[in-house]
Amino acid sequence: MHITVIVCTYNRCESLGKALASIASSVLPDAVEWEVLIVDNNSRDQTRAVSHDFSDRYPGRFRYLFEPKQGKSNALNAGIRATAGQILAFTDDDVTVDPLWLQNVTAPLLINEWAGAAGRIRLEPNFQPPAWLAITGPFSLAAPLAAEFDRGEDEGPLDELPYGANMAFRRFMFEKYGDFRADLGPTPGDEIRGEDTEFAGRLMAAGERLYYVPSAVVNHRVPQERVKKRYFRSYYFAQGRSVARLKGIKLPIRKIPGYSLSEIRGKLRWVASLDRQWFLNAHGRFFCELAVLHILGQIVEGYRCFNGPRTKPGSQTAGPLQKAAG
Repeated sequence: MHITVIVCTYNRCESLGKALASIASSVLPDAVEWEVLIVDNNSRDQTRAVSHDFSDRYPGRFRYLFEPKQGKSNALNAGIRATAGQILAFTDDDVTVDPLWLQNVTAPLLINEWAGAAGRIRLEPNFQPPAWLAITGPFSLAAPLAAEFDRGEDEGPLDELPYGANMAFRRFMFEKYGDFRADLGPTPGDEIRGEDTEFAGRLMAAGERLYYVPSAVVNHRVPQERVKKRYFRSYYFAQGRSVARLKGIKLPIRKIPGYSLSEIRGKLRWVASLDRQWFLNAHGRFFCELAVLHILGQIVEGYRCFNGPRTKPGSQTAGPLQKAAG
C-alpha cells in the first residue's frame, strides 16, 4: 500500500518546517510505503529552501512541487496529479501531527468500505482567547481559528463534513468524482474556503461513506493575525460567499431574498432562546454580528453570480451545502 501526504503551502516557511518535522516522525508499519509531497503555491519566502532541506535529510520520503497558479485548490489538484499514491492524506502547513496520525487516519481506507477518513483537529495547547471570543459553549467561534474538529472519543461512520487539515481519501475517489473545485479555497487576499468540505460532501451525496478516527490527531497553530475581530468578520463573510457558490444563488441587484431575512430572524430567535439578554453579552453580540455577515456574504455573491454562471472546475456534481461554523 502506497500513501502520499499532500501538504500545500504559501509563505509559511517557519510553520511549514515544524509541520514537516512532525510528519517526519510518523510511525507506520515497515510494509507501508509512504511519502510527503510539499506543494509550494508560488511562495515568496524561504519555502523552497525549507522543502529541499527535508528532501535532502529524508531522501525518498519528501518531494517538492512548485505550482505557480495560486489558489489552494490549484495546489491540491496539482499534488494529486503528481503522485501515484493509492491513499492520499491531507494536512496543513501550520499544524503538528501526532506520530500515529498518518497510520490511524489511513487505516480505515485499507478496505473498500470507506471512501475517506478524518480525525481530530485541536487548537494548539495553552491557547488563551481574548475576552470577546468564545471557543466553547453555544456562542463558540473556534472554527475560524483553526477549523477545530472533534467529534468525541468514539470512532465510527462520519456524518459530518471533515476539514482539510486532517483527512484522507482513496485515490479512486478523485478519479471517480473529480478534483477539488478551483472556485473554492483560499487565495491571496481572499478568505473564501470550502474546497475540502465540498469534496467530502460530494462523496457523501453520492452514497460514499466516511469514517471518523479520534486517535488521528493534529494540533493547529493559531497565528496572531487570526485572533482579531477583522479576521472573523472576513472569514464569515467569505463563508457566506462560499455557500452562495455551492447553492448556485443568483440575485438581481437590490433584491434581498425573503429566505435571507428569515434566516436572520431564525438565528436571532435561537440566540434569544439561549440568552434573552444576549445583547448584553459580548460573546452573544459578536456571534450575531458574524451570523448577519455570513448571510450578507451570500447576498453579495448572489449579486456577483447574477451576471453569468460560474464554472466549477474539477467538479462533476455540485456538493451539498457546506455547514457554516456558527
